[in-house]
Amino acid sequence: MIPSPMFLHPERLWFLLIVPALALLYVFLIRRQQRHTRQYGIDNLQRVLPKQSAWKRHIAVGAALLSLVSLNLAFAQPKDEVDVPRERATIVLTIDVSRSMEATDVAPNRLVAAKSAAGGFVDMLPPGFNVSLVSFAGTSAIIVPPTTDRGMLKRAIDNLQLAPSTAIGEGIYSSLDALALVPPDPKHPDEPTPGAIVLLSDGYTNIGRPSAQAAKDARKVNAPIYTIAYGTPNGYVVSGGRREVVPVDPRELATVARESGGEAFTAGSDAELRQVYEGIARSVGYEKVDKEVTEQYAGVALALAALASLAVVSLAARWP
Repeated sequence: MIPSPMFLHPERLWFLLIVPALALLYVFLIRRQQRHTRQYGIDNLQRVLPKQSAWKRHIAVGAALLSLVSLNLAFAQPKDEVDVPRERATIVLTIDVSRSMEATDVAPNRLVAAKSAAGGFVDMLPPGFNVSLVSFAGTSAIIVPPTTDRGMLKRAIDNLQLAPSTAIGEGIYSSLDALALVPPDPKHPDEPTPGAIVLLSDGYTNIGRPSAQAAKDARKVNAPIYTIAYGTPNGYVVSGGRREVVPVDPRELATVARESGGEAFTAGSDAELRQVYEGIARSVGYEKVDKEVTEQYAGVALALAALASLAVVSLAARWP
């Protein structure tokens, strides 16, 4: 269902009552003419009018009435919610670099595909956004503090290296530390800069502080966490000559997203990961604001008026 627009001056919509009144008047005149024709026959004026004029007259009147409707809606100054890029915010891109990210269920492997998609995600964000990079395995670290330098960020993403163990909770706490490094907005120094964490992982915590508590702490500072459970149930790595299965585990990440006030996603391929990043970029990079859309209705009114005019002009043409 398409939401109806709101109006800055809804009281002006009362003028719409003119339209059905005009429509009823037109129907009344048509029927009166038909009764006159049945009673007195065809007059001289009807003889000189083209036979095709009736449907053209209907089009002209219909288009004119619809034009009045659209013009009246424009007069009431409609407004609607539109997506507008946020001027300023901070996103912490938090990436799991544990050994399980070497699994090849996502070609060429999970980490390489994640690096490529993360670089694309950085480019999707509004230019005014600060972006930070955090990596975690058995420990976590802020690789790049909040910056608007996209080139430096993507180079740092490309240089991420694998390490043992998985500490999702530590990754969250490092992300919160990164958010704390953001300088205040010069225009609004007393207001905290909006921030969010985008965390990608394929496993579950096996070392460090609990991720659920870290997520609750993130919620306290209004830092929602968008989690991405990346990989498939068939992933494996080769360790010591033996195959070790490393299926993706979305349960812990879903809890993290819920406890932080964020949203949980899953991706089992490079294409799915890019789609998830696109959705997150729209969610964190844009906000819905009320915007007047009067020009759209005025444009429709102009088009309908032009159609009515063409129909009226064609009524005067003598067709063979």
